[in-house]
Amino acid sequence: MNKALSTNKTTLAIGLITALFFLWGFALNLNPILIPHLKKACRLSDVQSAFIDSASYIAYFLLALPAGRFMYKFGYKGGILLGLLLFAAGAVLFYPAAATRSYLFFLCALFIIASGLTFLETAANSYITVLGDPAKGAYRLNLAQSFNGLAAFMAPLIGGRYILSGKTLTASQEAGMSAGQLDGYLKAEASSVQLPFLVIALVVLCVAALVWKTYLPEIREEETGNANGSVLSEKNLLLGVGAQFFYVGAQVCISSFFIRFSQRVAGIEEVQAAYLLSAALLMFMVGRFAGTLLMRFVAPPRLLVIYSILVMLLLSFAISTTGITAVYALMAVEFFMSIMFPTIFALSVKDLGAKTKKGSSLVIMAIVGGAVLPVIMGRVSDASNIQQAYIVPAVCFIAVLYFGIKNITVAKVDLSASH
Repeated sequence: MNKALSTNKTTLAIGLITALFFLWGFALNLNPILIPHLKKACRLSDVQSAFIDSASYIAYFLLALPAGRFMYKFGYKGGILLGLLLFAAGAVLFYPAAATRSYLFFLCALFIIASGLTFLETAANSYITVLGDPAKGAYRLNLAQSFNGLAAFMAPLIGGRYILSGKTLTASQEAGMSAGQLDGYLKAEASSVQLPFLVIALVVLCVAALVWKTYLPEIREEETGNANGSVLSEKNLLLGVGAQFFYVGAQVCISSFFIRFSQRVAGIEEVQAAYLLSAALLMFMVGRFAGTLLMRFVAPPRLLVIYSILVMLLLSFAISTTGITAVYALMAVEFFMSIMFPTIFALSVKDLGAKTKKGSSLVIMAIVGGAVLPVIMGRVSDASNIQQAYIVPAVCFIAVLYFGIKNITVAKVDLSASH
């Protein structure tokens, strides 16, 4: 009887942790909706709108290590609860940010949300693998990652439906409006985020209440082995940190400016473009499963090399042509990016032994690439156009290709993390 009760509690705990993968996946993948939306509502340039990603991803860089230390002291449950409360607080702050139409207020709210996500992601990736039967740790991680992918698919679908208006003023239309009409339009645009983010806050608070009321077994992980030498002396790890920095930066660039790209090269209005982005992110999820299957026959670094080349070719095509085929090429990029984060992560920390935790933290901190590269891309877009700006993520994949080539002799690795 006690054993059955213990099993039921563990199953509920696994279900709640899996829900966290969905929550942070949904929140992060709303950024591609917020970028064109706030660009209109707050009258931003492309480089200014890119700070939406910066506000989110800088939190990972600043708080990844503090989150780990917090959970070491207060446990996984304490870290998860703090993460959920920060997430909910940031979502609630979207209401006054929209009421004042203050871009800085929006950025602060996004940073608070991302701070919460950092705690959730730091906890969940580790906790899900050690919660329950150790032999099924990889299965639980893959299952949880599938919900992360489902969230990535749903976020632009729902965000496009309930946040984007589909109304983008041309310069001549704006010039023909009175000051009062323009102000009314901008207020209406800004206010469309208020209800969706209040709903998100309510859902997150409900999950927090469940976590608070639910028994979550506390697991203390012990270091094994003796970490001789600095982790910074591991050359392959440093290459992996660089590759992850450029990969995450490129991934964020490609998704975040997808709607703007679709409007320019194919004349697709923003709501329809959001649906296409949703389809592209569904391809990302399918690609993750297909890539995992392919790795049974093709060594992970070889697949990383092949996919990097294909991505650069597809981006080159998207940059050099127009119409719906350019959009389809960009959508296909999502499929081939799908295995890159976990593959780079696994190759980076391979054979680190007692240095693995410190090495893992460095690779996770490389997510800050998502804060840096979109701003560079926005600057290039403002100087030329959004289509030509896609040369920025195309160049980034050279670093991923190089890292794959340097690890080409590795036959097998276990994919143990997802973002």
